[in-house]
Amino acid sequence: MEKIADIINRTKAYYCVECGKCTSACHLSRFGDYSPDRVVERALLGLPVKPDLRIWSCLTCNRCKEVCTYGVDYPEFIRELRSVALEEREGGICAHGEIFSVMKLLALPHENPQKRLYWLSEEMKVLEKGDTLYFTGCLPYFDIVFRDLGVHTVEIARSTVKILNKLGIAPVVMNDEVCCGHDLFWSGDTGTFKRLASINIQNIKNRGAKKVIFSCPEGYRTFKLDYPKFFDVDFELVHISELLSERIEEGKLELKPLQGLRVSPSGACRGTGGARDGAEPHSTIDEPVTYHDPCRLGRHLGIYDAPRRVIAEIAKNFVEMASTRENSLCCGTSGWTNCDSFCEEIRKERLKECIDTGAKIMITSCPKCLIHFKCHMSNRKGEYDIEIVPFEVFVARAMGLEEETTE
Repeated sequence: MEKIADIINRTKAYYCVECGKCTSACHLSRFGDYSPDRVVERALLGLPVKPDLRIWSCLTCNRCKEVCTYGVDYPEFIRELRSVALEEREGGICAHGEIFSVMKLLALPHENPQKRLYWLSEEMKVLEKGDTLYFTGCLPYFDIVFRDLGVHTVEIARSTVKILNKLGIAPVVMNDEVCCGHDLFWSGDTGTFKRLASINIQNIKNRGAKKVIFSCPEGYRTFKLDYPKFFDVDFELVHISELLSERIEEGKLELKPLQGLRVSPSGACRGTGGARDGAEPHSTIDEPVTYHDPCRLGRHLGIYDAPRRVIAEIAKNFVEMASTRENSLCCGTSGWTNCDSFCEEIRKERLKECIDTGAKIMITSCPKCLIHFKCHMSNRKGEYDIEIVPFEVFVARAMGLEEETTE
């Protein structure tokens, strides 16, 4: 209880007046009995706060924090409660078996080096040392784990490197890079998180990098907000959408609108103007395009305009969904934990919003959002006539860069 009292003080949970704004805004509470203010109330009253109150179900999407007028940091409150629960050997239900155990292994010294750069091709220009580094995150691992869903996350990494090459940047990519630790941190395992963080920071410094570019919002958020709590991060951090938006503003990048959109069976976006002679034909889609805000890039970091500015340069008809920006619906799962029927309902509603716009393509800049939506759709064959396309793949195609599909 002393630990919980400290958590209450650090997160200002004592300011909670049970007004219910957080619960009314909570995505989970729309479909189930989850109530953020009820969890806080039990903690304030000194009652046991256990997993049966679904502290592991919280999406930590920051929607509650956005609407709280009293400054309660509920997502951080939940994260710290999970640390206490983890010390007592209580945890959530992992949606994908022992994936957290695998993530922990990535922090350990290995006799044999990783082979995480298998996605690189000869025409890509990368360096072992240099000023600019691309942090690929867990894309190479996700590509293997979720390939059965038709999700090829290494296409995101390939597209990002090709975009950077087109901008005249040959980035450093690290074979000894490890997971950023985002999921472990939010599941309460601060010890392993700090170990991962120290390895990544040291490896980046060893490469001489002064700027680190991200395509994953979770990695970006972790480096920008969480690493500095424990370590000195003395290099610049940039999301690829920010870099592209900045180049557009400076007049150093011109993106030509795609005249039509072609979607391959894997969901890879192709432009009609860039098809090579003899290329396999794809159905042409000339429909509205919409964008899904990832929680970490949006509500956690406040980055809404950059990706939209880039997409609007490309899409002939860019449309917004009913809930957007800070009010955007979450993809329904955080940290692979406690994915249940309520999470599926959140995804279903978000995809319905996409369909209601008339869009055939929903772009997202988060690989996990891509995976979660694809997972939902894979269990409902023929129900959704839309494609979920990674932001980087969409942009790479608009820049005339051929993208490869991993099989």
